[in-house]
Amino acid sequence: MATAPLLATVALLENSPSLNLVRGQVGTVVELLSDSVVLVEFADLDGQTTSLEALPIDQLLTLHYTTSEQVA
Repeated sequence: MATAPLLATVALLENSPSLNLVRGQVGTVVELLSDSVVLVEFADLDGQTTSLEALPIDQLLTLHYTTSEQVA
């Protein structure tokens, strides 16, 4: 099962025109709603929230800033 921890930086894997979000858009997980759905905050370059959406984890890619060797 895919996971997205709280406060993880994530990117969308597919466009979501109804939400005005595009593939690759980066957001932050701000709440774990269930085993398969998280609340993601999207913000502009000034840090202002532009969208707050409940999204299935399988539509997100968790981004990492370190390699697995540095984490271990």
